[in-house]
Amino acid sequence: MPFWGFLLCGFPSRRFWKGALSKRFEWGLAMVFSVALCASPAQAHESQTEDLNSEFQSASAAYDAGRYAEAEEKLERLLPRASDRFEVQELLGMVYFSLQQDAKAIEHLDAAVQLKPDSAVARTNLAATLNHAGNTDRAGEQFRKALELEPNNFDANHNLGEFYVKMGKLTDALPFLQQAQQINPSSYDNGYDLALADFLTGQLSAAKQMVQVLLEKKNTGELHDLLGQIDEKDGKFVAAENEFETASHLDPSEEDLFDWGSELLLHRTYEPAIQVFREATRRFPTSPRLMIGLGMALDLGGKFDEAVTALIAAVDLAPTDARCYLFLSQAFDSSPSQAQEVKERFHRYAGLQPANALAQYYYALSLWKGSRAGDANPDLQAVESLLKRSIALDEKLPEPHLQLGNLYADRHDYAGSVPEYVRALELNPNLADAHFRLGTDYVHLGKKDKAQEEFEMYKKLRAQHLAEVDKEKAEVEQFVYSSKSGPSVAH
Repeated sequence: MPFWGFLLCGFPSRRFWKGALSKRFEWGLAMVFSVALCASPAQAHESQTEDLNSEFQSASAAYDAGRYAEAEEKLERLLPRASDRFEVQELLGMVYFSLQQDAKAIEHLDAAVQLKPDSAVARTNLAATLNHAGNTDRAGEQFRKALELEPNNFDANHNLGEFYVKMGKLTDALPFLQQAQQINPSSYDNGYDLALADFLTGQLSAAKQMVQVLLEKKNTGELHDLLGQIDEKDGKFVAAENEFETASHLDPSEEDLFDWGSELLLHRTYEPAIQVFREATRRFPTSPRLMIGLGMALDLGGKFDEAVTALIAAVDLAPTDARCYLFLSQAFDSSPSQAQEVKERFHRYAGLQPANALAQYYYALSLWKGSRAGDANPDLQAVESLLKRSIALDEKLPEPHLQLGNLYADRHDYAGSVPEYVRALELNPNLADAHFRLGTDYVHLGKKDKAQEEFEMYKKLRAQHLAEVDKEKAEVEQFVYSSKSGPSVAH
């Protein structure tokens, strides 16, 4: 299986590579070993040959049956009498790999390669184990040597291509994946990986052609999902939505449902997006990104109370995911009815992230907004303290300055509020509310000319409705694309 799931860029596949360790040598192991022993001139007795052969066959059978500890015990007993045997070292390395003991696996697979340096399979096994252990330099060297030994071998080309994929070197991977596909055009896994590599390197036409070839052989949800991503990148949004929908029906996986719902969300068809995300969260109730998607769709669709409920569920699934809190804070603006539940989540986030300026800011706002929902005695001193802490942690965030200015203005402390509004606007001149509040403060201070300037700027910014729409779209896009590049299901 390929290891696209480890990619840190682009749109990773759901499929995870499980290692390039070859098991081709397993068949006939006992026969090979037996012949080798019988042919050795150092053989003392025929009975000793039979005993060694029997022990090896028993160890091999245990390995084949998945009884790795038993195979390890048998091979370790055999090793002192057969340390110069390629088959023993190779199988023992495979056993230790299966037991997740990489260091011991490498030791014996290294020995196997030294005993049989012209074995491409042995080098591939060693390379895969080195790669698993994080020794990518040696792993790459062994994958390349395996290909040098068998340049027309499908596995050698495929494995080296996938090694480069894991390293994020997609351009380097392409020629090897292409060569592997030429050698074996019927390979689905290699074909899928080649199409994905083409897509991620911007070769949309080649990617689409490869997907269409694969679809003629195997109609799968992941192929339609990839085709949808290709169409989306190519600006064919209706075709993309159709492919995502097809993928979700063929294979209702979390990935497919997220892609379909996201496509609807990106194009502001909120009611269908809500329906898709509702179904997705029903199928995958532990997926934070699906729950955030549902919350966003509900909020943008005007269902604010339901949006807050969904986003509370999202932050419970992923308590340190900053995206959850951004959208929960926005939804809470429109629906403060669940104030206590929201305050508890932001309090927890501030505690989990004490050095995070936004975490302190969100908690401050939740305390303040909660007071507007019916708390007659809000702790404004705590709100002020949290806003100041947020500013101390990140002085370049404009929003805490704006809110601190609002807090002072509500007290008629214009000497305190004006500098905060001015600083907020220095950091972000497009904050319409800051211009309006600053203008209002200037009126109270008798500075009518300055007030008029701020009100004019406020009117100008408010008139730029499309800018607000673009901001909304940018936030949705940021969430969608960031969610496609990382783990999604909470465990």
